[in-house]
Amino acid sequence: MFSKKYSNILFIFFMGLGMSLLMTLIITYINTGYDELYYKRFLKAWSVSLPVALLATTIVAPVVQKFVDKITK
Repeated sequence: MFSKKYSNILFIFFMGLGMSLLMTLIITYINTGYDELYYKRFLKAWSVSLPVALLATTIVAPVVQKFVDKITK
C-alpha cells in the first residue's frame, strides 16, 4: 500500500488516467468509427490526451476542492 502523503498524486494520476481513457475511447469512436485501425488511432490519441488530462487535473482539482469546501458545510 501507499503512504497517505501520496494520496493527492495518486488521485491526480488515476483521475487523469480514467477520464482520458474513457473520453478518448468514445471520441475516437464517434469521430472515426470502428474498424481494424481503431485501436491504433485510439492509442495515438490517448498518448496526447493522457498528459493533457494529468496536467489539467493537477491544475483544476485544487481549485475545485476549494470551491466545494466553500459551498458545503
